Amino acid sequence: LCSRFIAKPCAINLGIQDSGPHRAQPNAILEKVFTSITKSPDGKRLEGLSKQLDWDVRKIQRWFRQRRNQDKPTTLTKFCESMWRFTFYLSIFFYGIRFLWTAPWFWDTRQCWYSYPFQPLTSRLYYYYILELAFYWSLMFSQFTDIKRKDFLLMFVHHLATIGLITFSYMNNMVRVGTLVLCLHDASDFLLEAAKLANYAKYQRLCDAFFMLFGVVFIVTRLGIYPFWILNTTLFESWELIGPYPSWWLFNGLLVTLQVLHIIWSYLIVRTAYKALMRGKVSKDDRSDVESSSEEEEATSNSTKGVFSTSSNGSNRVNGHVPGAPWTEE
Repeated sequence: LCSRFIAKPCAINLGIQDSGPHRAQPNAILEKVFTSITKSPDGKRLEGLSKQLDWDVRKIQRWFRQRRNQDKPTTLTKFCESMWRFTFYLSIFFYGIRFLWTAPWFWDTRQCWYSYPFQPLTSRLYYYYILELAFYWSLMFSQFTDIKRKDFLLMFVHHLATIGLITFSYMNNMVRVGTLVLCLHDASDFLLEAAKLANYAKYQRLCDAFFMLFGVVFIVTRLGIYPFWILNTTLFESWELIGPYPSWWLFNGLLVTLQVLHIIWSYLIVRTAYKALMRGKVSKDDRSDVESSSEEEEATSNSTKGVFSTSSNGSNRVNGHVPGAPWTEE
């Protein structure tokens, strides 16, 4: 419903077309190799196909790149997906903040463990948990139907750890500290989706601003607040107030797993931003799922767009500032 009645009309008004990458020219032999044998032929197979078709090897490589790309989702599809995620993350974040603002454990984490496990489960707590759990289950399932990206394993581990933590904390009535973890993670996610939306709509300056803000919020919340606020209360305050309960090691093991993922992703974010700012030119995001059909096509595309200019040091810039496309490629 969100995609059809909200995201798609917005995308059309922004001029986003439902058109995919350049389609490869029909060829029965190459299509059979692509569907039955391999989507990325090695050098020996390329030479054999070159002799069989009397095509240049480079032309065959270009055909396979185009054929792989034409199965990728269109910009309109990705815009609608990001719009849905942005809507959910933003809504659930403000719901969590509004709910937790009046909760005593939001200001004093030791309140998470007073009277444990005999703490009441209010309806607002229940709905907050169920909505988050349902959403992460949907992400888990959709990951297998979406394009397999380079960080597939990291995201799979993240979804497993998140679902495990939500379910485990709910079953053990650790919902107070659980709400803190959920709200903290939602604080930066909607900013990344906003950066993607701006990128798809070709609002580059807005994309840059959202990504920079996302990077700052992500690092502050995941490398600062999370270990010194969340892990501190689950590792030390809980041990002090209620002792080493039977599932203490499992619960904190999952939380530490999330922290390891936070460190990895923070490194990727900083590296991507550093490359874009210091080199002054666009370099593909390490997680990008879209391949270039050929180097010549990239050069042609850039020259026909007419928005790239070369600065005195030879770096490519868009409208006088560093392009931000690499950090919003999915």
